[in-house]
Amino acid sequence: MEERYYQKEIETMAPEALRALQSEKLVKQVKHVWENCPPYRKKMEEKGLTPDDIKGIEDLHKLPFVTKSDLRDTYPYGMLAKPLSECVRIQSTSGTTGKRVIAYYTQHDVDLWEDCCARAIMAVGGTKEDVVQVCYGYGLFTGGPGLNGGSHKVGCLTLPMSSGNTERQIQFMMDLKSTILCCTPSYAAYIGEALKEMGYKPQDNCLKAGIFGAEPWTEEMRHDIEKSLGIKAFDIYGLTETSGPGVAFECKAQKGMHINEDHFLAEIIDPETGEVLPDGSRGELVFTSLDKEAFPLLRYRTRDICVLDRTPCACGRTHVRMSKPMGRSDDMMIIRGVNVFPSQIETVLLSEGYAPNYQIVVDRAKNNDTLDVYVELSPEQFSDTVSAVTAREKSLAAAMRTMLGIGAVIHLVAPKSIARSEGKAVRVVDKRKLHD
Repeated sequence: MEERYYQKEIETMAPEALRALQSEKLVKQVKHVWENCPPYRKKMEEKGLTPDDIKGIEDLHKLPFVTKSDLRDTYPYGMLAKPLSECVRIQSTSGTTGKRVIAYYTQHDVDLWEDCCARAIMAVGGTKEDVVQVCYGYGLFTGGPGLNGGSHKVGCLTLPMSSGNTERQIQFMMDLKSTILCCTPSYAAYIGEALKEMGYKPQDNCLKAGIFGAEPWTEEMRHDIEKSLGIKAFDIYGLTETSGPGVAFECKAQKGMHINEDHFLAEIIDPETGEVLPDGSRGELVFTSLDKEAFPLLRYRTRDICVLDRTPCACGRTHVRMSKPMGRSDDMMIIRGVNVFPSQIETVLLSEGYAPNYQIVVDRAKNNDTLDVYVELSPEQFSDTVSAVTAREKSLAAAMRTMLGIGAVIHLVAPKSIARSEGKAVRVVDKRKLHD
């Protein structure tokens, strides 16, 4: 099948031309931020920098970082670089780790963001003949508005369902013959589960592709979703601070997510030292927004851990690819001195034949960290004898120790006993924070 592009000339641009475009945009953006964003200008002055010191992307490393703390400290208007009269929208983070971060958008910002989402939809085979069902949350959350706008740009029939009300989701999906599903991977898994319970087989729906993001998920979970819905499942990446979903997206080659490098300049740094690492190194992802007018963040530390890959892609796109985030430098759990990522635990569960319905509970007893993993059994597994379930728990605990290097207490629980999520799944409950 012929590869589809939304903006082919840009998406397949020669690397040298792309670097030249990035340099040109960076120089212009640094001047814009210097003149219109006092908190960042102060950061530059503290490093003895002026816009004249930035001649191109080779000078990017000289610029100071921006962190989520900076955004909270300057709430609500501090990092705004355009008059409010020129802004047409805000979006906001969930605020689950502190004060909300508010991102501002001019109409130009919205247009470019929607272009990025349109590229993602066409990369999975989308055309104006498709019916795109958007089950990401709308409102302040960026997921719904971003994919909604991208779907419009492609010309698809767009179903702005938002999250929740699964029965209605399935009714519209079947009646209107949705072909592309956009939601969190955990909700896609839930829809697949619900379809099966209603008596539908994967071939009964018209879906061909899913665009899933906003939370970590593993390759094993991808295959489970593909099997339950009868689709190809594609990853999408974004964050409110840089616009929302569409910063990077998977193509049909599924060898990483192409970063829209004409809009977002990516670096990998050592999260401890801030040193820029060479391509192919595992480290923290840092983004510079090259076009954003209202909320133009330079060298924003995402806290996502990943790897960049510049080897040629079979799809013909020349923009660098990022791996699926391997966890976050700030939500990584340190348990008994060992670094543990929830994605490691999910990998073990899925490889051992369990559904991705689980919850990790970390606590502290007598100054020692405890790690409990609650895992749902399927109805077939739940019918096992008590001794068989106990044997399963021991086997899973051994596999978990091999992966993590530390022991975990496994609790195999009844089907449906762990609360389902229609937004971002709450996978980790760290009770140690409540005691500090």
